[in-house]
Amino acid sequence: MKPTSGPEEARRPASDIRVFASNCSMHGVGHIFGPGSLSLRRGMWAAAVVLSVVTFLYQVAGRVRYYREYHHQTALDERESHQLVFPAVTLCNINALRRSRLTPNDLHWAGAALLGLDPAEHSTFLRALGRPPAPPGFMPSPTFDMAQLYDRAGHSLDDMLLDCRFRGEPCGPENFTMVFTRMGKCYTFNSGTDGAELLTTIRGGIGNGLDLMLDVQQEEYLPVWKDDDETPFEVGIKVQIHSQEEPPIIDQLGLGVSPGFQTFISCQQQQVPSRVPPHPLQAHTNSNPKPSAPQTCPWASSQMTSHILAESLLNPVPPQLSFLPPPWGDCSSVSLNPNYEPEPSDPLGSPSSSPPYSLMGCRLVCETRYVARKCGCRMMYMPGGAPVCNPQQYKDCAHPAIDAMLHKDGCACPNPCASTRYAKELSMVRMPSRSAARFLSRKLNRSEAYIAENVLALEVFFEALNYETVEQKKAYEMSELLGDIGGQMGLFIGASLLTILEILDYLCELQEGLGSHRTQVPQLSLGPRPPTPPCAVTKTLSASHRTCYLVTRL
Repeated sequence: MKPTSGPEEARRPASDIRVFASNCSMHGVGHIFGPGSLSLRRGMWAAAVVLSVVTFLYQVAGRVRYYREYHHQTALDERESHQLVFPAVTLCNINALRRSRLTPNDLHWAGAALLGLDPAEHSTFLRALGRPPAPPGFMPSPTFDMAQLYDRAGHSLDDMLLDCRFRGEPCGPENFTMVFTRMGKCYTFNSGTDGAELLTTIRGGIGNGLDLMLDVQQEEYLPVWKDDDETPFEVGIKVQIHSQEEPPIIDQLGLGVSPGFQTFISCQQQQVPSRVPPHPLQAHTNSNPKPSAPQTCPWASSQMTSHILAESLLNPVPPQLSFLPPPWGDCSSVSLNPNYEPEPSDPLGSPSSSPPYSLMGCRLVCETRYVARKCGCRMMYMPGGAPVCNPQQYKDCAHPAIDAMLHKDGCACPNPCASTRYAKELSMVRMPSRSAARFLSRKLNRSEAYIAENVLALEVFFEALNYETVEQKKAYEMSELLGDIGGQMGLFIGASLLTILEILDYLCELQEGLGSHRTQVPQLSLGPRPPTPPCAVTKTLSASHRTCYLVTRL
């Protein structure tokens, strides 16, 4: 504060506006309330100060309004890595049930729901399958389980998988995990379930990923009996490449791979900086304080096993895409409980400890709850504790409910705050060549015509060990808001935070002065001043400046 001068200023009370204006650090106030009468100069200063204050408040209101709009910006960057975690690869045969595994009991229970068969058509359909009709006196089973039907009659990976290699080393069906989807019985490579170590790759390009040769087994495909929405006309497999945290939604997101071709799928991983919490699978492993027994990875080469596991432990699981939660964004990290709850207060449900939240997981849980609420059961691939629908419930309720929900997009699922995505590029060439057909025929013990119609090759690999980082950031932080307010305050009114304290101090003094005038009658005392009590605060006005002293008796 500026010092005052003169005996006249010294005789004024501390709460006088002129004393405050002459000592205030805010520019222009001293020129308005200075000594003397009203003049044009004082009026111009008053107008300038008022205009500056109004402009300052307008600018502050605009900055506060912009801050409360919670803007964000998306940063995209490309980085290199010495090692990347290989994605989960899910495979499904387009044909859900093998014709050789269907029985009269299956047709009795599921013929109408899955194949659109009338009871009178069962014998004709069995003959079309090359199977004998139901014997006289046939009695169906009292109960029927749809999951057991798909498990028993679905395509077996032991029969489909002709060759498997990962990074040049042999693998087999034991390296896949069976999973149910809407397409039936499917298999996932590198799923990371049951605490299995996630496989990694240290190089990009062909030969440094997953290399498969599959037999689609067209002779096991069911005959097309009726044309409906569920009738498949294609042949081949569907492939989905996804992170280990996401469930496969292969009927909607799968890539088609046809027999007679070698298909190449190159991937690029999209991630976020390391500020994202650790990978849930890694966090689950690290959170167990007890030393666990070494897990057996059923690879053919024990040397290759130890090499890959050692590489997996050297580097942590890579981070993921990052989005901001409300109010800056609309992401969510709350996992969902698939069990149906009657209370409709929250359409997405309450938090659950597992599994981690993902967009596909949210959609699957939403569909599960919708079917459970509408039909009182769930489809076999859906999570939760509701009973599995019987074939009649599949036909009359579950399938129509899912189709209607997909058409109207009834699931409002926000983006996860952390996730991993894979950009994919697909190319293919015909196989086998004329020169290789005879060799493959001898190797696989199949005819050349069979190989051309049933065998396919699939290679999944990283294009390069570079990855994209996608991160949402707050466009306007609180520190930037305070900095803008301070800059506008200094530019327009020449004030600071201490100036605000000066104004508050003056208002306190003014209130104390008004209170003392109401409660006390001013008297002139020529006697000695009463003694100052200990630990009291005494206000003294000097000719040069006002100072508050804290007098303490030691």
